[in-house]
Amino acid sequence: MSQVSTASVWAAPRLSMRWWPVFQRNLLVWRKLAIPSLVGNIAEPLMWLVAFGYGLGALVGQVQLGDRQVPYILFLASGSICMSAMNAASFEALYSAFSRMHVQKTWDGIMNAPVRLDDVVLAEMLWAAFKALFTVTAILGVMLALGISHSPKLLVAWPVLLFVGITFSCIALIFNALAKGYDFFTYYFTLFLTPMMFLSGIFFPTTQLPPLVRTVAEWLPLTAAVELVRPLFMDQWPAHPLRHGLVLLGFAVAAFWIALALTRKRFRN
Repeated sequence: MSQVSTASVWAAPRLSMRWWPVFQRNLLVWRKLAIPSLVGNIAEPLMWLVAFGYGLGALVGQVQLGDRQVPYILFLASGSICMSAMNAASFEALYSAFSRMHVQKTWDGIMNAPVRLDDVVLAEMLWAAFKALFTVTAILGVMLALGISHSPKLLVAWPVLLFVGITFSCIALIFNALAKGYDFFTYYFTLFLTPMMFLSGIFFPTTQLPPLVRTVAEWLPLTAAVELVRPLFMDQWPAHPLRHGLVLLGFAVAAFWIALALTRKRFRN
């Protein structure tokens, strides 16, 4: 704790492999509830997929993407998998991390060992990203079983979705550091995640948006994720992978640094 109180909160992250035991601790605890956790994480996105993909898809039919028309179920599935990674990482980095940090005081107990706060925050970020990857892997399995896509390029989507989980877990940890209680997270979901879901091309192409809104939407992290993953579902390569990858990387690095600084400040007080 003395390291937290003497160092500048905005100092560069001091990271080591001591994050790994913290990650293992979360994994061992989660294994007891793995099945209920998996069911809870995949139930909602699958309901979205069935209700909108098959229900609304029967009315919409095909969606125009550039010079190609694709079935709406494929369009929705390739976007909703990114939304699932975002939501799974966010829930873990908010509710579960907050419980360990504030309610159960697990972080305080961990830092009685020679483990820095920086390593604990890194472990929480990576753990939330792993939970997101576990969730989207299960959802991808269901999509393959339904025959929505059989593109071999989906193997590339797997690490991309891990990167999406990392990005959104970093962003969520900012709100975790600011929260005084669970109710605070409502602001994050209502004012940040929900608008992003409707602006990032998950349910309809971003070309349908007004020009100004579309310009803003193009730089959202969820839009970058969708632009990277959707072509892989259609057995194509993304048009601008470097640009979209840099958007995700920029959000991840900036958000992690801010989250770490705010968490240091919280523990200093």
